[in-house]
Amino acid sequence: MTPPPVWTDEQLLADIDLATGIFRRERMQEPLEAYIEAFDRARGFVEDLLKTSADLAEIDNNAIDILTNSHLLEALRSAAGPPLSADDLKTLSEAVLSPGRLRQDSAMAHRIVEVVRMGLDRRRFPWILENREPSDQERAAAVLASAALMATRKVGTARRSEGKDTQELLVESTLSAAGLTRVDPRPITTLNHAPNPGEFCRESLLGSRKADIVLRLRDHRIVPIECKVSNSALNSIKRVNNDAAVKAEVWLKDFGTRNIVPAAVLSGVYKLRHLSEAQNRGLTLFWSHDLQRLVTWVNR
Repeated sequence: MTPPPVWTDEQLLADIDLATGIFRRERMQEPLEAYIEAFDRARGFVEDLLKTSADLAEIDNNAIDILTNSHLLEALRSAAGPPLSADDLKTLSEAVLSPGRLRQDSAMAHRIVEVVRMGLDRRRFPWILENREPSDQERAAAVLASAALMATRKVGTARRSEGKDTQELLVESTLSAAGLTRVDPRPITTLNHAPNPGEFCRESLLGSRKADIVLRLRDHRIVPIECKVSNSALNSIKRVNNDAAVKAEVWLKDFGTRNIVPAAVLSGVYKLRHLSEAQNRGLTLFWSHDLQRLVTWVNR
């Protein structure tokens, strides 16, 4: 069996420089239209929220209408400083953000409103603390600031999701072009449940952890592949060391070093120290900008 490649620090540094350069070019070329569109939509949501709630003074009286409207609820969550995620709001209020449940349980709706009110951004909405109506300038400033926050979060979330999706599709198309066959995803609790040699599947549960792609080599070893996109050297700790490398250790323990070759396909910005550590923990590294290395090794 051909062992997976292990890269020297010099090789890793060369790929880090190349991947960082690609990341910078892509970010500089991203269209501004996506942010502008998200901003305009968010501004409309915030304006509707202020109108429905009498500039946030009567949230309680209109709680059901606000909380059961996804756009108004998103604008309400953004009114906190810092904004509350849907998961944070559910946890803090011990509530379920379901329109049906909220219409039946006014106490639950009240708890959600109280959580938002306690965290309300007094800088953006100073009139609430001072118990008065806002000036036109204050209202306009609050709308613009809230819309900017919402648009930034929306674009950032979409960027991360699209980057990962694009990377997974690239790996899939590369494997298919190399002669491997895509099959349906499935839970893989034993080696017998994995795809046949020369086949791969998209996101599947391998043992106790999900893998983005599960490939079976023609020598019967299984290669779970994690697709990772990092936008900073600090972020690379989370993407590689705290996620992919941890999964690698679990898979190696569960299935054995002779049966499993955990791998990651990387793009974006990484730090040499973090990649070296991940390699030492049993993770094989490949790059989106040079997937031919993955194909070459698979074909061996």
